[in-house]
Amino acid sequence: MGSTNESWVEEARRTVSPRKLEKQMAMAGAACAVFGREGYARASVDALAAEAGVSTRTLYNHFPGGKAQLFGAVVTWTSGEVKDAQLARLHAVLDPERPPRAQDLERDLIALARAFLGLMADYPHHFALVRHIHAEADHVPRDVLDAWRDAGPGPVGRALAEAMQGLADAGLLDVHGDADLAATHFTALVSATIVQQSHYGVLPLPKDETERLMKGGVAAFLRAYRAH
Repeated sequence: MGSTNESWVEEARRTVSPRKLEKQMAMAGAACAVFGREGYARASVDALAAEAGVSTRTLYNHFPGGKAQLFGAVVTWTSGEVKDAQLARLHAVLDPERPPRAQDLERDLIALARAFLGLMADYPHHFALVRHIHAEADHVPRDVLDAWRDAGPGPVGRALAEAMQGLADAGLLDVHGDADLAATHFTALVSATIVQQSHYGVLPLPKDETERLMKGGVAAFLRAYRAH
């Protein structure tokens, strides 16, 4: 398995037939549901094979590394999908070529926060996986954790930091020389409480409470980072 979503898919396309790749993708899709329900440690190879409608022998023929390899494929595949959605929403709200007017900055940051938070409802199986990754980090193979970060959180974090630096260059924010930290603070302030209280979207909060927490996070971020 490659270290990123792209490398796994591209390697499979180069080395296996389209029919075999289709079978692997079907098994990965079924495994996503199992891992989302059971987590990594509790999911058995028998359950993963049963969900996919194949024998355990067939599963090992496609994923010789067994559960660890299949989990890595699922995590990097779904992380790549969510990363693409996050980057599309980021660029739609904060166009680096057209920074917002000062009076629209809060409005646009709220729109960005709302767009990011909406991904939990759009990709429930992925965020169920992420919840288990955080809960079972001591059981998940280290190379899988690294592949997950490379496929999703890493690129998104860097893109958000670039967006924050762009807002600073436009005179809208003062990132105090650390755009990466500003991006980290933005994410934490607008989403951490919502993610924790909703258990990564498993138990969604009422819409008005989500809006209150999210808008309060943006307001707190601007109190710390708005340029004066």
